[in-house]
Amino acid sequence: MISAQGGDPDATLPVAREQHVVTARSSGVLTRLDAYDVGVAAWRLGAGRARKEDPVQAGAGVELHAKPGDTVTEGQPLMTLHTDTPEKFDYALKALPDAYDVAPAGTSYAALPVVRERIA
Repeated sequence: MISAQGGDPDATLPVAREQHVVTARSSGVLTRLDAYDVGVAAWRLGAGRARKEDPVQAGAGVELHAKPGDTVTEGQPLMTLHTDTPEKFDYALKALPDAYDVAPAGTSYAALPVVRERIA
């Protein structure tokens, strides 16, 4: 896809200088991870812009370490926030308190399909 858009697929990607790990508040089964809230956090870290003239930090974003259906333990890393501007962590973290749910261990979880349908 990168080549098709005229990019160099072998180019080294930028890496943010600062990281902050978000850990599970409790042990159990990760049953929900809200993509909107995670996206807002990424934007607040500098991965996106509110206005076209706003700068974008190419290395900023959110790295996920668990997905819905995974068993997690209290304190286990769920995601790592990346930015070059550590002052942005507090603002980004405000988007995440309700971004995920952990149900008690043994809770059954029916994963949603990754692909709902294919359009030819």
